[in-house]
Amino acid sequence: MRRTTFLAALAAPALALALGALAPAGARAGDGPGGYPDKPIRLVVPFLAGGATDLMARGMAQKLADAVGQPVVVDNRAGAGGGIGAEAVATAPKDGYTLLYSTMGVLTINPSLYRNLKYDPVASFSPVAMTHVTSNLLVVNPQVPAKSVAELVALARGKPDGLTFSSAGNGTSSHLSGELFKSIAGVEMRHVPYKGSAAGLPDLLAGRIDMTFDTASNFVDYTKAGRLRPLAVTSRGRSPALPDVPAMAETPGFADYDVSLWLGVLAPAGTPAGIVDYLHRRLAAVMREPSMEASLRPLGIQPLHGGPQEFARVIAQDRRKWAAVVAAAKVQAD
Repeated sequence: MRRTTFLAALAAPALALALGALAPAGARAGDGPGGYPDKPIRLVVPFLAGGATDLMARGMAQKLADAVGQPVVVDNRAGAGGGIGAEAVATAPKDGYTLLYSTMGVLTINPSLYRNLKYDPVASFSPVAMTHVTSNLLVVNPQVPAKSVAELVALARGKPDGLTFSSAGNGTSSHLSGELFKSIAGVEMRHVPYKGSAAGLPDLLAGRIDMTFDTASNFVDYTKAGRLRPLAVTSRGRSPALPDVPAMAETPGFADYDVSLWLGVLAPAGTPAGIVDYLHRRLAAVMREPSMEASLRPLGIQPLHGGPQEFARVIAQDRRKWAAVVAAAKVQAD
């Protein structure tokens, strides 16, 4: 399935909900604690409509609406690296009717980038469920002679600061994936930030930029067409979309390299535990549906159904990890 077809399939049904469609037929509303939910639920996505995060959220929102018997309306609140949307949820009523669909970066990278962050990734939210995980992909322009991570490291050592890597912006996971690579390999490469992944793609394809570390689903078609050469996925294991591409950790010296890009749903801190548990159970059922895995797998996205405690543990663990990377790289937010 091509990426554009997949994204369109996700967007269409959820857009109908956002435009005011009635609750799904056959679903029984109000079967949660105290009759929850008895009105639409707002799912805040802290990024622009049309991006991969937004469209994953919309596909999930449609199925969650079916499961709870009420519309789940996606509300895009972009800005400050996701901080504006996160703040909106952190200060919302603690009643389960306003939820946050967050990326890893909003909760674990932003606290080290922004001095005046108006939410706390731990104190401001009650984790509900991890729902998706994917990875970045290290791709090089075919003009770069390296055909493996080990060869790329050797090339970089022979050309100090001579290789370039693009990112979706300072402090993004694509930028920090590169900084982590540099730190582990002990090499220098020049970072070239763009305003989003799409903005840097023409220069990467043309060979004006040597490589990038960015969301795997953005590059599946380009690698299969031979326009970019994949060297490694950044997650601990291989991607189902590119099973022949090794994980970075398979390269000697990179056993500790792991950039897994998770996403999940959170409620404002103080939301009743019964509502959090109800939402977790409904989301877990949604993410276990075979149709969800079938639509996500070709893009290297894995559906998850991790619980609140596991989600909280991952947030705390990754926050410490990325704080160290940000400090070492002396990264500042745009």
